[in-house]
Amino acid sequence: MSPHYPDVVKLAVPGFIALILIEFLWIALKRRGGRYETRDALTSLLMGAGNVAEGIILGFVTWGFFMALWRVTPLDLGTSWYVVVLCFVLDDLRYYWVHRFGHRSRWVWASHVNHHSSQHYNLTTALRQTWTGTFTFMMVVRAPLILLGFHPAMVLFCGGLNLIYQFWIHTEAIGRMPRWFEAVMNTPSHHRVHHGRNPRYLDANYAGVFIVWDKLFGTYVPELDEEKPEYGLVHNLGTFNPLRVAFHEWVGLWRDVLQPGLTLRQRFMYAVAPPGWSHDGSRETSEGIKRRHLARHPEATGSPGFEDA
Repeated sequence: MSPHYPDVVKLAVPGFIALILIEFLWIALKRRGGRYETRDALTSLLMGAGNVAEGIILGFVTWGFFMALWRVTPLDLGTSWYVVVLCFVLDDLRYYWVHRFGHRSRWVWASHVNHHSSQHYNLTTALRQTWTGTFTFMMVVRAPLILLGFHPAMVLFCGGLNLIYQFWIHTEAIGRMPRWFEAVMNTPSHHRVHHGRNPRYLDANYAGVFIVWDKLFGTYVPELDEEKPEYGLVHNLGTFNPLRVAFHEWVGLWRDVLQPGLTLRQRFMYAVAPPGWSHDGSRETSEGIKRRHLARHPEATGSPGFEDA
């Protein structure tokens, strides 16, 4: 008999709405801590609704895949509380790598890019989620958890808790948390860096819940008081049309793949190489952007975000 876990994300929706209203009022009354723009916030809300719709329509694909794995694994770790805790920690490690893939492979970036498309950073940004996550096939990264004996329902439950945690870190209304908390957990300060389009902040802080993964795998960059993150994409969309926000990178990817005169390898690289890769070097990846920045500002060499540039 399958264990039952609540749909925690659905249960959290009223809390999300309440916190958005509180943040909006705080910003309006204090005149600090971020900014709200009606069209931007509405786009984020529509993207969130589309993500829920995708889950309803295509959720059977992921669930069917997970249950197929569950039927073949000989392992079953049960449902004890400590198993759930272990599953949560390992699923957060899984999230780190999926998130990192999402910035380092264009195929996954085409789905994830919409989350970074807002030029504002407030709690509605957390709801700006993908409509095409199923098509990235990143559900395969969860396969080891199920094969190790974590029930699919538990894995999805822990994933929902992970998403709920990440909601509150999408804000400028909170500066820094206590030092001990900043050392271990993902926080608004850490995640503001992740959403920054500054050369220093590109490809950093992929953590979901535990920032220790970034520190362990060399992708941690602290938020510097002297350099406020600039939000959005390297090349911003300039639109609030949710359809364009959701699909623009897929359209661009296929346009590049289908260019005439390319080799098979070049077409493949346009799909899987880091965003900004081009067969003729006419575009820049994040590494190229960092190098160009250092050429203009050599004094930044070796500082946070530029250690390996």
